[in-house]
Amino acid sequence: MKQYIVGIDLGTSNTVVAYAEAGGNEIRVFDIEQLVGVGEVAARPMLPSVRYHAAESELNADSLTLPWQPEADLASPQPAVIGRLARALGAQVPGRLVASAKSWLSHASVDRLAPILPWGADEGIVKVSPVTASASYLAHVREAWNHRFPQARLEDQEVVLTVPASFDEGARALTLEAARIAKLPALRLLEEPQAAFYDWLFHHRDTLATELGETRLVLICDVGGGTTDLTLVKVRVENGEPQLTRIGVGNHLMLGGDNMDLALAHLVETRLAAGDKDQKLSAASLSQLVERCRAAKEQLLDARAPDSTSITLLGSGARLIGGARSADVTRQEAERLIVDGFFPMVDASERPRRARGAIVEFGLPYASDPAITRHVAAFLSQHAAQARNALGIQETEGNSALPMPDTLLLNGGVFRAHALERRLADTLGAWRGAPLNVLQNANPDVAVARGAVAYALARAGSAPRIGGGSARSYFLVLDDDGKDTPHGVCLLPRGTEEGQEIHLADRTFALRLGSPVRFHLASSVADAPYRPGDLADLDSSDFVRLPPIATVVQPRGASGPGETPVQLATALTEVGTLQVHCIETAGASQRWLLEFQLRRDDAQGGAPSSLETTAHPALKDAIEQIDRIFGSRSHDVAAKDVKRLRAQLEQTLGARESWDSALLRELFGALWERARRRRRSADHERLWLNLAGYCVRPGFGYPLDEWRVEQLWSLFDDGIQYINESQVWSEWWTLWRRAAGGLGEEEQLRLLEAMDYLRETAGAKRHKSPFDPAKVGFADMVRLSASLERIAIDRKVEIAERLLAQLQKSTENQQNWWAIGRIGARRPFYGSAHTVVPPEAAGSWLDAILALDWKKVDTAAFAAAQIARMTGDRSRDLPQTARETVVRRLEAIGASPSWIAMVQATVTLDEADTGRVFGESLPAGLKLIGE
Repeated sequence: MKQYIVGIDLGTSNTVVAYAEAGGNEIRVFDIEQLVGVGEVAARPMLPSVRYHAAESELNADSLTLPWQPEADLASPQPAVIGRLARALGAQVPGRLVASAKSWLSHASVDRLAPILPWGADEGIVKVSPVTASASYLAHVREAWNHRFPQARLEDQEVVLTVPASFDEGARALTLEAARIAKLPALRLLEEPQAAFYDWLFHHRDTLATELGETRLVLICDVGGGTTDLTLVKVRVENGEPQLTRIGVGNHLMLGGDNMDLALAHLVETRLAAGDKDQKLSAASLSQLVERCRAAKEQLLDARAPDSTSITLLGSGARLIGGARSADVTRQEAERLIVDGFFPMVDASERPRRARGAIVEFGLPYASDPAITRHVAAFLSQHAAQARNALGIQETEGNSALPMPDTLLLNGGVFRAHALERRLADTLGAWRGAPLNVLQNANPDVAVARGAVAYALARAGSAPRIGGGSARSYFLVLDDDGKDTPHGVCLLPRGTEEGQEIHLADRTFALRLGSPVRFHLASSVADAPYRPGDLADLDSSDFVRLPPIATVVQPRGASGPGETPVQLATALTEVGTLQVHCIETAGASQRWLLEFQLRRDDAQGGAPSSLETTAHPALKDAIEQIDRIFGSRSHDVAAKDVKRLRAQLEQTLGARESWDSALLRELFGALWERARRRRRSADHERLWLNLAGYCVRPGFGYPLDEWRVEQLWSLFDDGIQYINESQVWSEWWTLWRRAAGGLGEEEQLRLLEAMDYLRETAGAKRHKSPFDPAKVGFADMVRLSASLERIAIDRKVEIAERLLAQLQKSTENQQNWWAIGRIGARRPFYGSAHTVVPPEAAGSWLDAILALDWKKVDTAAFAAAQIARMTGDRSRDLPQTARETVVRRLEAIGASPSWIAMVQATVTLDEADTGRVFGESLPAGLKLIGE
């Protein structure tokens, strides 16, 4: 039997643990033993979520001894300090502190399983992945718990781990992976705003009818270290007892206490630089300064704040003390910067300001508008219909005012500053025209952990529970054979509780086996009483089309059937994921799990998905044309017919540039089914490689692309048949350049090895090559090499340096400056930001580009813009003087304003410029999400 219920708040800034005895009703905070000084261990209610990677011989191993022996598989090779001592050391020594790992878990533009933290740290400093860092905090908690309760190990208890409500499925899965690494595989996830409310409910469980008697709608605003989470809970009184239902959750918003610390650090940095615009701190020094500003912020926003405080940045190495610099910040400056900057008194009609690109610092894409009050207004507007329903307000033609919650619950460490609490409450009160009922949260630092325990008690019936289940109904869109009005079958009705399986026993579907299948979903928050299996007309504003989900279900044998009849069973998991099982009608034991990622920004409103749901009307004719050239039957096909296929497809389908992703992937499927016949002639092979690569480009961004590129890669070892045909070689390398974004690091390294072998063989004079070196497509190899973004930085630098040497010896192949720009680009096209080459190396390549006549070398200007492009991440950006030089040169030749803008500010590339980075146009309608 489990002795304890344990709640863990794995926070961006601090990790907190609470617990209660099974069957009990007293929730306690678990004091976590940790290093609080060199050689000093003490128990504290919060474990700072930071790691310090000490230099060799910096700290005596005996002074880092804990009451238990840390497990080696989670420790770095050098001493890793976790907790309060780590935070103190990180404020003294730059570049060695791993912080904000939780924010990195939700950052999809980097490889979150790669060792990338501390971000921007110098070579020689041990790095860990965000998942490993998170796992180390959980492992520390487990070891501290097991040391105190050796007879009730944490892994054997009922554990609830909290996550931001806005975490997408990827971030939740990575959080669970961190828990698994920390040997906590069996636990529940709970959204943090709900946990905060559960804590309040538990405190007031005996007086809820009185406390919430006048409440109809609660807004929970949880501003943590890394994220701002917003949730709406409807309150309805039945038989004298309040019934609680969650009706709205906000989008992911990377905005919190870290941003406030960073804003203060930027102010101090300008004073330390004394006006020298190129004297910006390194990423490591800025990280150190942020840690010092964190403490200064708390001091200056305290009720007993001094008039000013001095913030000191220490030097490094031998200049630790002598290199120290200081700057003063007043209380008024801190209030203006943080209170007015992050919680401005704005009108309810204001919305977040959309900058041309998100703010990025330390590689993290923070929200472009720091005004939390504007984000709150946008959230309330997004959920206006549900709010009116909860408040009992009828929307009329003359009454379109924003419906306001009557009750507010604030959570998160930032609200320890009463100035911030008052400002948000006053702003909402002004919007409402009357003060809100503010539910008092006595200790926001521990409320989420306590609430996680209260949630588990509520599940057992020992405390009030927030009900309501799913906030929306979900539908499978049916293929209506071209009918104008789409229909859908209800998979899961609104209000379905978590874990409750819905079996659509009255409907049978045909599931295709062994080939890609796509499913389309729609959702609705309407109160219509749908039942599982009901058909609905989806042609109304109540329904929102969700992105499709795709998979491949393999048959049980090579001779198995091509499709099988199935029924559907659905369930909503406790972490907001809709699971769909296909159950074979011939045997219920055969089940296939299809897991849908339900992104709330897609599910809560906006335009329908732009992805095509119907096939191109001429697709069948196009496939017949492909089959005539590459089909299994013996056709009397002349060479001229092979060469004309591309033109025929354009006559049938329209200009090639207009083919969208859905059509391209259908064509790729037709080509792949006929891949074995690509070697009938040199023209067949050239054409197949050209079309297949074009139809799969850029190798990612569309459902099942990973599977398609995996199939395509199986041809790599086969190579090409017609090795003495230069055009076939060219199309071979172009195919892999187009698909490179879908290849992993191992595959990209194999491509490099193959190209290196050909270069070495071509250059060997003692042995005769089995191919003509003049025909193997060296120019196309260069473009491919520059497109391999997942290879190691040193290999990228090696490739660029070799190209640079060749370009400086010969005026030929001036197009290769494009490759230099691609390799030195500050923002990758698809790769992880941690594999961007250092600015020092890219800066030297930029010097060579600046020496060119840009009017004569048409690729030079864009290459320079790519290398000088501003990201906002100082570990990647070139010095400001270098960027200003590029801007002047671009202006002098009348370059595109978008190129100038990307060097001056953090902006998102338009479609044309994204195509230039890729090397050719991208599929129509394909939207690539960068940082």
